[in-house]
Amino acid sequence: MLATGLPAPVTGAFADPVRVEAPQAPSFADVVQAVSPAVVSVRVQAEVKPVSNDGPFNFNFNGRGFEDLPDDHPMKRFFDEFSRGFGGEPDRDDRRAERDRRGPDGERRPGRVRPVSQGSGFFISEDGMLVTNNHVVENGSAFTVIMDDGTELDAKLIGRDSRTDLAVLKVEEAREFTYVDFADDSKVRVGDWVVAVGNPFGLGGSVTAGIVSARGRDIGAGPYDDFIQVDAAVNRGNSGGPTFNLNGEVIGINTAIFSPSGGNVGIAFAIPASTARAVIRDLIDDGTVERGWLGVQIQPVTADIAESLGLAEAQGALVTEPQSDAPAAKAGIEAGDVVTAVDGEAVEGPRELAKKIAGIEPGKTTEITVWRNGESQTIEVELGTLPTETAALNTDDQDEPSAPQAEATLDDFGLTVVPAENGKGLLITSVAAESAAEERGLRAGDVIVAVNNQDVSDAADVVGIIDSAATAGRKAALFQVENENRSRFVALPIDQG
Repeated sequence: MLATGLPAPVTGAFADPVRVEAPQAPSFADVVQAVSPAVVSVRVQAEVKPVSNDGPFNFNFNGRGFEDLPDDHPMKRFFDEFSRGFGGEPDRDDRRAERDRRGPDGERRPGRVRPVSQGSGFFISEDGMLVTNNHVVENGSAFTVIMDDGTELDAKLIGRDSRTDLAVLKVEEAREFTYVDFADDSKVRVGDWVVAVGNPFGLGGSVTAGIVSARGRDIGAGPYDDFIQVDAAVNRGNSGGPTFNLNGEVIGINTAIFSPSGGNVGIAFAIPASTARAVIRDLIDDGTVERGWLGVQIQPVTADIAESLGLAEAQGALVTEPQSDAPAAKAGIEAGDVVTAVDGEAVEGPRELAKKIAGIEPGKTTEITVWRNGESQTIEVELGTLPTETAALNTDDQDEPSAPQAEATLDDFGLTVVPAENGKGLLITSVAAESAAEERGLRAGDVIVAVNNQDVSDAADVVGIIDSAATAGRKAALFQVENENRSRFVALPIDQG
């Protein structure tokens, strides 16, 4: 044996290594296994018309389009490679698109079918009804769903709704599809586990997990915003895919992410199941969604506005302007009214009012409770049908301009005003820096048309109304302001000194 200078090997038994009995970690495998067959990838194609030779952006060579050049021409080869992303064999979609645009005799057809978007979706019935986002399908002319086993099936569009970003497709196939059901999202709590399944970046069949981060999110997407926020990784391509609870029920449909970089940062938004269920039912019935329509412009009630109106709480929806010939105006609802309830159910703010009215069948007579002149009253309104596009409000013909008048100052509010040329209200000519009016967004060019729901035509009118409000103990006055045919209310504090 050679001497190595190393210690002799230790003989005998070793002690057992350290082991810690960790608590059983949650697994989503059972849920994923059960729901995955119901989740699909959605590929959307659109008809793309070829550019004509006389078009302003047509590339041409000696008067001919690149596509008309001989196959062995170097510029033709360059064009073909450019259209496929510079080199490589055409993929399956390229070959299919080329085949689709040629007839039986090999002649080119007028248009080309090209992929325009990819998203996700899920079956809601065994006969092939499936749900996705409107923004996934809105520009499409042909739709293909890819099952979790790779099977590709054609689908047709049943209906879509841009206001809630929902759409329904139908696969016509003689088979029974695995489908999932919606959860009662009223029972969803912040902190609950969720699982998102979808088609991020076209990868297909991807699963992520997280928790419910928040409820009732308003992200400015539309009047019916009421999103569930989750932190499960959701990326481009997940749109239209489901977010499940641990029972395999859909609590929401992924529709948007917050991402400065374009990738997942842990903030995703899902359309609640309760919203989706009602819209989807209408889309399946006749392909459209009918909503009740009140016809008012509204804004939130702030603490200052509540004080100026004598409301005990800052809640409800303040009517800034009833639209002409709309149901609200016909029933007698006025600018300055605060809608506090619909059919006896309290209205917290503008978003709740929009949702409640939209959920009522058009033509139904509805009781609208408003706060007006310091007291509550109920007005019956026969709701109309929400138009697809609301026409711009007609403006009344202006009166003949009056003679120029001298400016006046409203020192308590930091405003300089002059009677408006049409005799309706006071034109603000300047706003003092760091004044209450400036802090609340008033600007030169705004027109004060009313204070505390009383029309004003000169500064003396404003002073008299303010004095009466101060005597009544009010700490703020409500100014109705117009600019560029838009009306809003602003509460300004009253100087009690």
